[in-house]
Amino acid sequence: MVSKQLLRYFKDNDLLPDLQSVYRGHHRTETAVLKVLSDILSALDTGNIAMLTLLNLSAAFHSVDHNTLLQRLRKSHGLGGKVIDWFTSYLSNRI
Repeated sequence: MVSKQLLRYFKDNDLLPDLQSVYRGHHRTETAVLKVLSDILSALDTGNIAMLTLLNLSAAFHSVDHNTLLQRLRKSHGLGGKVIDWFTSYLSNRI
């Protein structure tokens, strides 16, 4: 429920990057792969060099500093009040 409400807020306030594929309808892994492939082929077609770096972010949640996340939600996304209080409570004593 929180995820759906937060995603709706991000969409309504145009806070999602255009190329973000996660949690968005009609934006799948295949869409992201096709975008990367298109960019690489376009670079090669124009004589540029293309390089691809892949990262495994499967455990990304475990590497995010909770205070930084809360600050980002406040400053970059305009969240505050009870919403930040709820996230703070949720993240308390979690590692």
